[in-house]
Amino acid sequence: MKYARTISGGVVVAPHFLAAEAGARVLGEGGNAIEAMIAAAATIAVVYPHMNSLGGDNFLLIGDGGKPMAIDACGGAAGQASIEFYRSQGLEAIPSRGPLAALTVAGAVSGWQLALAESKRRGGTLPLSRLFEDAIHHAQNGTPVSGTLHRNAAGKLDELKEVSGFAETFLVDGAAPDEGHNLKLPALADTFGRSGRSRAG
Repeated sequence: MKYARTISGGVVVAPHFLAAEAGARVLGEGGNAIEAMIAAAATIAVVYPHMNSLGGDNFLLIGDGGKPMAIDACGGAAGQASIEFYRSQGLEAIPSRGPLAALTVAGAVSGWQLALAESKRRGGTLPLSRLFEDAIHHAQNGTPVSGTLHRNAAGKLDELKEVSGFAETFLVDGAAPDEGHNLKLPALADTFGRSGRSRAG
């Protein structure tokens, strides 16, 4: 399901209504579409974390009627992820989870950084601290767990429960949080706050 929030002069669409609202607030304050996208994407990392996070990727297409600009913010695979390496570990297949999974290096944050630079080139003026405002608010105060987050956490519980930090962050008494549970992410709020302060704009 997609949510759209309309504001005079633009529309923001996101898979969670709070993300669409975050982007629309930025537009309402005179921000441009790129700034609205960064605010919405940061909010997704809080309210819909199973779909994207600071440890994920992003792919951005920026256009204003001229030649579009694309940002491919997907990191490369681990440098030592070779067939020989996995065979030396006694494995016949690459694990889907854990320290030996050949996951890509996270690209989301660097993608936002490139997008913010492009925003400024196009006249954007809002500081990063403002763009992260909604994400910080929801991470500190909590948001109701969505049905898809509950189902994903429950369905992948056996794979994820031993991953460092997962249980402390997402589980309630060792189980997936119920739909509607108020999920707070204070460490993520702190990370966004520090990031916004470290880049004054």
